Amino acid sequence: MFKRIVGFLAGVPATLIGGVFLVLSLALPKLGTELPLDPAWLTVIISGVPLLYLAVRRLICNSGISKISSALLISIAMIAAIIIGDLFAAGEVAFIMALGAILEDMTTDRAKKGLKKLISLAPTQGRRIKDGKEETVSAEAIVMGDVLRILPGETVPVDGTILNGETTVDQSIMTGESIPVDKGVGDEVFCGTVNCFGSIDIRATKVGEDSSLQKLIRMVKAAEDKKAPMARIADKWASWLVPVALLIAVITGLVTGDITRAVTVLVVFCPCALVLATPTAIMAAIGQATKHGVIIKSGEALEEMGKVDTVAFDKTGTLTLGKLEVCDIAVFGNSITEEELLLLAASTEAKSEHPLGKAIVDFAVQKAIKLGEADNFRMYAGKGVSAVIGERQMLCGNERFMAEHGAVLGAEAYSVLERLRSQGKASVLVAENGVCVGVIALSDVLRPEASHMVARLKAMGADTVLLTGDNRLTAEHFAKRLGITQVHAELLPEEKVERINAMETEKRTVCMIGDGVNDAPALKSASVGVAMGSMGSDIAVESADIALMSDDISRLPYLKRLSNATVKTIKFSIALSMGINFLAVALSVLGVLNPTTGALVHNAGSCFVVLIAALLYDRKFE
Repeated sequence: MFKRIVGFLAGVPATLIGGVFLVLSLALPKLGTELPLDPAWLTVIISGVPLLYLAVRRLICNSGISKISSALLISIAMIAAIIIGDLFAAGEVAFIMALGAILEDMTTDRAKKGLKKLISLAPTQGRRIKDGKEETVSAEAIVMGDVLRILPGETVPVDGTILNGETTVDQSIMTGESIPVDKGVGDEVFCGTVNCFGSIDIRATKVGEDSSLQKLIRMVKAAEDKKAPMARIADKWASWLVPVALLIAVITGLVTGDITRAVTVLVVFCPCALVLATPTAIMAAIGQATKHGVIIKSGEALEEMGKVDTVAFDKTGTLTLGKLEVCDIAVFGNSITEEELLLLAASTEAKSEHPLGKAIVDFAVQKAIKLGEADNFRMYAGKGVSAVIGERQMLCGNERFMAEHGAVLGAEAYSVLERLRSQGKASVLVAENGVCVGVIALSDVLRPEASHMVARLKAMGADTVLLTGDNRLTAEHFAKRLGITQVHAELLPEEKVERINAMETEKRTVCMIGDGVNDAPALKSASVGVAMGSMGSDIAVESADIALMSDDISRLPYLKRLSNATVKTIKFSIALSMGINFLAVALSVLGVLNPTTGALVHNAGSCFVVLIAALLYDRKFE
């Protein structure tokens, strides 16, 4: 019950009410109005009780030097001011400490909704084949060796190996690959991935906590737990501030015989400006970043961003738009033109649900090509499609599909396919009446600002690395275009984490930028995680420390400059506040200041800190 009362008093509404009563305590006597009870008493109760509770709890529960905190020093000063009857000074130090705590809590509050959403992706049931019969069972009841049937559109409930059937699997949740992967007998499928087309039977190889998705969840949770909240600077310094303040106050009282001077020393020695220095600067910087479409979740992220010397990128949806587009059309021989090839391919793919087919149709529509009517349409999962356009028997698919239907590829076709593969492009072969007449290549689209951004990061002394689940040729092709020399491809989520941990073992500060669910563990494990907020998954955004809401990766150099400026502002504010405190201590010892005027000087130092931090909000960092 008492803990709930303390929590209410430490909240924003109660603290603001305490501030109002503190102003009334100072203003009413100036206006000639006297009240039976000094309004500052209410400020002392509202802001002082939580402060006193925190100080006592740390004395009892903490060990060693951590028993001594800034809350202890301010509680001592507050009680001493009450004893000599200066309620305004007592209320003032308690209120500023409460205000600083609220601001800091606002900047360090870390949501854990991302982990809950990731857990919700875990399949809850599957279709088990037992004694020739199909039964629906819970995911927990599936054991290794069970045979499971996965229908089109269903989520794979466990890791397994395909026994029967062919299909296309969307495994972006695990690898981030922009193109669904064709699967056949003997291929592996992962828990949480989606079966797009054909019905398949699999044998369970990893179940329960051993499945790929559960490992992903565990990695995110472990990384979340690893990141401890930033310790308050005032509490770090309290171990010597408290003894020094008490010693000076005692000596002042003994030498001068004036207890008021001793209490004034305690009041002005309170590190309230020190408490405000970090959260106010961080709040201003977060506001500045928000204006530029960048959401920064914590002060730690800002501080670490300035230290970053290595930037690791996911590819799909981060350096690229994550959208397939037709990039090449090649005809074999002289039997057909490129426009005719596109017309026939798009007409054949018009009823297809495959991402490659949809991209070809979209491209043809953009070119204002009127599609032909497709008869006898048929889809072969993981291979291709067939249809009759007019009197032409059309095939669109991969090399194996062409071979199965007797459409032989010539030397020219193999040469073109090899060139497209070396560039990391996906290819759809087109055959007319049993003759392969051409190929349409598709590729993800590079973000227009990506090359300039990479160059700017390099100019700032940061190394750039590509970590992707895509195939090596695709990764190396895009990395070469961007000027990224370090490439690690075909990585599963745990392998991305291993790469980041290896780099941080080398004393490098790593910033990871990604957008997919599969990037969540890497975003959590890196010193700073940056997510593409607009098109990225909710889990990636909530796992990251920073989100780019406009998906503008050119903001990364801006973030580094903003971080550096914020850290410099915090250090300057700390130095200024300590300088004011030491000057005020000297004036208190000499008797120039009393508790009330000392509290006002002390308050002025806090105001200076807030004003300096506010300058960050409108500073230009472009």
